[in-house]
Amino acid sequence: MHSDTQLYVDGEWRAGGAGSAPVVNPATEETIGAHACASQSDLDDALAASERGFEQWRRTSSFERFRLMRRAAELMRQRIDSVARAMTMEQGKPLAESRAETAACADLIDWFAEEGRRAYGRTIPARAPDVAQMVIKEPVGPVAAFSPWNFPLNQSVRKIGPALAAGCSIILKGPEETPASCAALVGAFADAGLPAGALNLVFGEPAVISSYLIPHPTIRKISFTGSTAVGKRLAALAGLHMKRATMELGGHAPAIVFEDADLDRAVKVLAASKFRNAGQVCVAPTRFLVHESLYQRFVDDFAAAARAIKVGDGLEERVGMGPLAHRRRLDAMEALTADAVGHGARVAAGGARIGNRGYFFAPTVLADAPVTARAMNEEPFGPIALVAAFRDYEGAIREANRLAYGLAAFAYTRSARTAANVSRDLEAGMVSINHHGLALPELPFGGVKDSGYGSEGGAEALEAYLNPKLVTQMT
Repeated sequence: MHSDTQLYVDGEWRAGGAGSAPVVNPATEETIGAHACASQSDLDDALAASERGFEQWRRTSSFERFRLMRRAAELMRQRIDSVARAMTMEQGKPLAESRAETAACADLIDWFAEEGRRAYGRTIPARAPDVAQMVIKEPVGPVAAFSPWNFPLNQSVRKIGPALAAGCSIILKGPEETPASCAALVGAFADAGLPAGALNLVFGEPAVISSYLIPHPTIRKISFTGSTAVGKRLAALAGLHMKRATMELGGHAPAIVFEDADLDRAVKVLAASKFRNAGQVCVAPTRFLVHESLYQRFVDDFAAAARAIKVGDGLEERVGMGPLAHRRRLDAMEALTADAVGHGARVAAGGARIGNRGYFFAPTVLADAPVTARAMNEEPFGPIALVAAFRDYEGAIREANRLAYGLAAFAYTRSARTAANVSRDLEAGMVSINHHGLALPELPFGGVKDSGYGSEGGAEALEAYLNPKLVTQMT
C-alpha cells in the first residue's frame, strides 16, 4: 500500500508546517496518499541541520562514508519489492521498470561510494627544492538539490550519491508527484546510520523552495534536473549568488538511421527506448531521421512495434507502458499531436488517449513530421515518435543539430567512417551508436547548449562536489 510521506529534517521524519498535498495514482486518478509541505520554518531547520551535518560528515573518513553508503545500497536491494510498487502506484511506469530503477539506484550508490574513496589530490613538482606543492580536494559544502518525478530514485541518487561520497551534506527538494519512492531512498540512508543533518528531504511549492534555498548563504552548490526554462531561471539565481551549479535539462534527441543500418535492430532498440516510461525520459529518441531508401519500411515496422505494446496499469502483468504521470502530460500529448497533424504529419500509430480513466495515451508514431510542428521544436516528453526522411549525411546532421537542445543523440550505421563522423559532428553531451548505452553509473551523464552543463554520472559527477585547494609550503 502507498503511505503518506513526511519531511526528513535533522534525522527525524516530521509533518510539514505548510500542511500536506494529495498524491494521485495516474492509472486510476484516485488519491492514494499525501505528502507533507515544508514551511519557511522547516526550510530554516533543514538549513541549520545541513550545516551541522556537514561539519560532522566532512570529518568522517572516506572509508567510513563508503561503508555506510554500501549499507544503504543493500537496504535498497532488500526493499526492492515495496519500493517498486510504491513507485508504480504514484508514477505509473510498469512494475518491471520500477524494479529495474530501484536496482539501478543501488548500483549508483555503490559506484559513488567507491569513487569517494578515490577522490585523489596530487602533488606538483616545485621550482625550488625546499617547496612542497599539493592539491587537496575538499567537499564544497551543503548542497540544495532539486529532483524530478520521471525517475524519482535515479535522478535523486545522482545528486545524493556524489554529494555524500564527497563529504557534502544535502537538502533534497523531492518530487511532489512521486514522494514515497524518493523518501524510501532517504530512509535507506537514514537506516544505514547516516548522521543527522547530512541528508534532508523537503517537499512543497517548487518555486518557493528554490527561491529560498538557492540564495541562502548556507548553500554552496545546487543541482537541478528538469526543464530548460526552469533550469535557466535557477542557474541565473545561482550565478547571482556565486553558487556552483550542475544543470541536467531538457532534451530532444535525434536518432539517425543511415542507409546501411541494421534496420531490424534499429527499430527494436529505438522503439524500446522511445516508449520506456511512456516517453517521459530526457534522453529518449524523439526525432527519427531515416534515410529515404529505408523510410517507409522503418515507419511501417516502427508503427507495428508501437501498436504491439500493451498499455495499462503498471501493476498488471505484461503491461509494456503505463500512463503518463499526470494530467498535464496527457493534455500536452493531445495538443502536440493535433498540431503536428495540422501541419501535415501522418498518424502511423496511436495518436489519441486510451479510455477515459487514467492518463493513458497510445504509443504514437507521426510520419512525415514537418519542422514547423511544435513537437519538432519543443520537447514532447511523452510517447510521441516523430519520423522524417533525409537524403544525405549533411542534411541529417543539419537537422539533428538544428535545435538548441544538446543532451543525447543516437545513430545507426554499419560504417566505421560514418560512426566516426557522427561522433564528431553531433552537438550533444552523449552520443550512442548502434545501441542505447547511456545512464550507466560509470558513464558521464549531461548535455551541452540549452540542455545544461556538468555531469551526473561517472567520475566527472564527483568532481562537481569537490573544491581543489592548493597548499604550497616552504620547509
